[in-house]
Amino acid sequence: MSQQMRPPIRSRPVFARFYAKVAGPALAKAGVTEHRKRLLTGLSGEVIEIGAGNGLNFPHYPGTVTRLLAVEPEPHLRELAVHRARSAAVTVHVVGGRAEQLPAEDASFDAAVVCLTLCSVADPRAALAELHRVLRPGGKLRFFEHVRAESPAMRRVQRVLDATVWPLLVGGCHVGRDTQSAIAAAGFRLIEMEKFSFPDSRLPSPAATHILGTAQREPVGTS
Repeated sequence: MSQQMRPPIRSRPVFARFYAKVAGPALAKAGVTEHRKRLLTGLSGEVIEIGAGNGLNFPHYPGTVTRLLAVEPEPHLRELAVHRARSAAVTVHVVGGRAEQLPAEDASFDAAVVCLTLCSVADPRAALAELHRVLRPGGKLRFFEHVRAESPAMRRVQRVLDATVWPLLVGGCHVGRDTQSAIAAAGFRLIEMEKFSFPDSRLPSPAATHILGTAQREPVGTS
């Protein structure tokens, strides 16, 4: 789709403030910081993160990252990310933009990061195609996302929520996306992945099933 045909970036000021003041701290209290650290450990070189939000990942990037391009479409969260970037241990450039049309050249990054983002982008297939485009051959995609549930009963609940109230209430989020399959369909080779429930709770949640792992854009000449 051409740039002219792309819908404008939709601002979600109410959800952005809710996420920054309530949801983000609640996730941290539930233990999400440990998963953020696992997601980013070992990264090096030039990295792009899409849906960077208010920059909660910035403190956890290792010093081996030489440059981080953080793409965030929501103005309020992007402004908060700019402030957080100033105290980061790595060089961070925060820019506006949509995941489906990244402001970056082909094969310009060593690694890409998606963290609780693909659930809410308008077109996850287009976003993953863009990540594949901007990664260098052999580049790594690190992902931490909540995904489609294992049980048929919870999948039915997810389908109903995604078709009705959930995206409206939670900033465009969808709880039932099959992100693992979407990553593979975009041309990435899965290297490692862990599936688990987060946060730990005795009560079932439609957004509990998460995956965390690494995929690779195949090197040139790999069949």
